[in-house]
Amino acid sequence: MRSISGVRVLFYIYIIALIYLTLFAWNYGASLGEAGPGGRNYNLIPLRSIYRISIFSDSIIDPFKILIGNIILFIPLGYLLPQLLKAKKRFILITLYGFLTSMTIELLQFTFLYRVADVDDLILNTLGASIGFGMYQCQRLMNRRIIFFQVKKR
Repeated sequence: MRSISGVRVLFYIYIIALIYLTLFAWNYGASLGEAGPGGRNYNLIPLRSIYRISIFSDSIIDPFKILIGNIILFIPLGYLLPQLLKAKKRFILITLYGFLTSMTIELLQFTFLYRVADVDDLILNTLGASIGFGMYQCQRLMNRRIIFFQVKKR
């Protein structure tokens, strides 16, 4: 089992990477920016942008990169957070933290970066945090089932 300080370091590295990727890295062309009509863009209709991405993308790979990327981005949050909070069986709590983290990012992107605030990103990010928690629970279950024997030296 990892030490808490090791998990904490991994979590801090993840948070820095998350902030960089969502607030400072490239804008994947989804936003019209300040030059677009009205500058800021948003989508409050669930599954609308997922549908549009799947229909209007130039290739079949783009929708997978965007959709799966949003899920994968939040899996570490759901995996690492229960270890730090001692919330080992609190699926709702970890999912709520994933939702609130994603909501904060979407609001910052919309308010300060002229990017798209999208309810679909919120859904996919929250799903990613939930999957991460499920992965953590699976690891805990496997660790309980594995029996380690100490070898005595003579």
